Amino acid sequence: MTTNNNTLQRRSFLKVSALAGGGVLIGVSTLSSCQTEEARDLILLPELEQPESWAEVNHYIKIGDNGVITLLSPNPEIGQNVKTSMPMIVAEELEADWDMVQVEQTGLNTEWYQRQVAGGSQSIRAEWDALRKAGATAKTMMVTAAAAEWGVEPSTCKVSKGVVTSPTGETLDYGSLASRLVDMEVPEDVPLKDAKDYTIIGQDTRNVDIKPLVTGQPLFGIDTRVEGMKYASVLRPPAFGQRLDNLDDSDAVAVNGVEKVIQFGDKIAVVANSNWAAIKGKKALKAEWSTDTKLESTADHDKLMLAMLDETPDNTPREDGDVEKAFAEADEVVERVYESPFLPHSCLEPMNFFAHVTEEKIYCKGPIQTPAWTENRIAGLTGRPNEEIEIDMTRMGGGFGRRLYGDFALEAVEISDLVGAPIQLLFTREDDMTAGTYRVALKYKIRASLKDGEITGYHLSEAASNSNMYGLIPNFFPAGAIPNLKIDTKKFDSNITTGAWRAPYTNFLAFAEQSLFDEIAEKLNKDAVELRLDLLENAKEVAASDERIQYSPTRMQECIKLVAEKAGWSTDKPGVSRGLAAYYSHNTHVAEIAEVEMSDGQPVVKKVYCAVDCGIVVNPIAASNQVEGGIIDGIGHAMYGDLTFDNGVPSVQNFDAYKLIRSSEAPEVEVYFVENGESPTGLGEPSLPPAGGAIANAIYKATGKRLYKQPFVKQEALLG
Repeated sequence: MTTNNNTLQRRSFLKVSALAGGGVLIGVSTLSSCQTEEARDLILLPELEQPESWAEVNHYIKIGDNGVITLLSPNPEIGQNVKTSMPMIVAEELEADWDMVQVEQTGLNTEWYQRQVAGGSQSIRAEWDALRKAGATAKTMMVTAAAAEWGVEPSTCKVSKGVVTSPTGETLDYGSLASRLVDMEVPEDVPLKDAKDYTIIGQDTRNVDIKPLVTGQPLFGIDTRVEGMKYASVLRPPAFGQRLDNLDDSDAVAVNGVEKVIQFGDKIAVVANSNWAAIKGKKALKAEWSTDTKLESTADHDKLMLAMLDETPDNTPREDGDVEKAFAEADEVVERVYESPFLPHSCLEPMNFFAHVTEEKIYCKGPIQTPAWTENRIAGLTGRPNEEIEIDMTRMGGGFGRRLYGDFALEAVEISDLVGAPIQLLFTREDDMTAGTYRVALKYKIRASLKDGEITGYHLSEAASNSNMYGLIPNFFPAGAIPNLKIDTKKFDSNITTGAWRAPYTNFLAFAEQSLFDEIAEKLNKDAVELRLDLLENAKEVAASDERIQYSPTRMQECIKLVAEKAGWSTDKPGVSRGLAAYYSHNTHVAEIAEVEMSDGQPVVKKVYCAVDCGIVVNPIAASNQVEGGIIDGIGHAMYGDLTFDNGVPSVQNFDAYKLIRSSEAPEVEVYFVENGESPTGLGEPSLPPAGGAIANAIYKATGKRLYKQPFVKQEALLG
């Protein structure tokens, strides 16, 4: 199979291990020749010698008089490696010597930066042009300053690794030039490099935080320590829909180290001189709770959503052709229902935040994906102007959407205000699991009409808790690929708090859709790859004229062809069953093939091949980690992830009862990137949605049994 002559980057990992949630990976790359001592030396490189003075070139760049360059990284670092990748983009256009670069995390600054958000896999995509321009502008000014000293035209000078060279071979380094830029006019229009000339972008680059990470230095919100700081643990209603009636805190205040017990709303904060004392004091609280409504249970949700699938929808976000006519004229109609549970985010670092409210200002620090939104909410909570609120960002030990909401930051601010002291709020694991913001529970009913060997109609109905997932992405595949298509959505309001979970809107939909297409391919006696390529071919003409279509049929076809080629799809492998899934989300096209083998009567996922079209890959080793992490996270939650409710109370409270994928269960992952020169798109999420569909389709090949519900382990196919 061909790939339109695009250059391919292969990232093959000998062993991939997954920690909690599949978000942290350790791999040994076949591309690396580092031995143990060499790798340790790389991690423990000495710190750069700091200059006597700095010149602030722009909002992204500071250059010292000794040539050391500090690049400012504005976006929250959640493990997606933007603290390394974003500065790499600036450094590329700056023509910096990466060995002379150090990186500094900025705080929130809405005047300097436009989108300080970690969410939607948009950090690199949204800031690509701004980062490039920042570096190119500084380089242009450096060259202009050097040329002025030499009395030559800037166009006759060359620059490389932070050194400008004149036509006659004279040189000036950035350290000697930076101070001259202060009074220079900033050029508006500067040339940007061609991708073929990149020397930093596209190269494996070590994480700028690798040394503090592996040596245990403070980086995370949970590491925050300030003189005079108090610790807070909060008791919240044990069931969603309950409120606080009575409180007896006599046993809690008797705990050694507990200083105060404060009620705010229906929550109770125990403030102490240590985390342990605060948590122990919380456990000693005696609270009585009540409710005015029936507390919700998963059994009732299931009945409600199944009924909603056949009711009049709330919205029809897309309707093409005449779906009812297509079904009336069909040779066969395939109808399936797919079901998914609520899911917690399972971040390795539990929710936490630091806040210090004084008369002069509100200072906050911690792991937050949405600092600007959080600042606005703090302003609304306290009645203080935004100018009096300062937020610094720490590295995050996982987020997956949970740290978008900042409820923990608001709690820390409110407690600090009530206590009059700096506060570190820390959730326990039980707090995280029982007072979370979960992935919505939802169900899909999908009907497809088949006639003369083709799919002529497609009708998807969605029932969801609190917010509809599909309703926000009606213009993804298969829109445009099937002439008669209709999407209906309906939701019910729930007391259970829900929100974004890694790859929102698509993390379960991709499994449902891709499982159905595999089933249809079998009914039509078509190869699974062939069916998808044919559907995408149909979509090309529609996509060319329908501006609503968001995916590229051509780019998706190329991903499918590539992964099929690399996995040897057309070649039988004895004892190996394979499943395909392809999906577009967060502006990125991904195709995956999972290989499953039977062991002791059970299907085991052994390997996943993945082809990704995300445009230019800034840092290949970090990009591979993102793709692998998404795949393993997707497999783990599709196989095992489950959270039910009984009378408003979550069924599990900690990892002893909540199953996460283990290291021994993580498959080998082989990733291929397509180099096509397009601007970068997202990577933190797009590899997760296809994973569930790929393994479900492979499991069917291995067992002969289709999967329609997550988690898969609850179903007959995996129970023997």
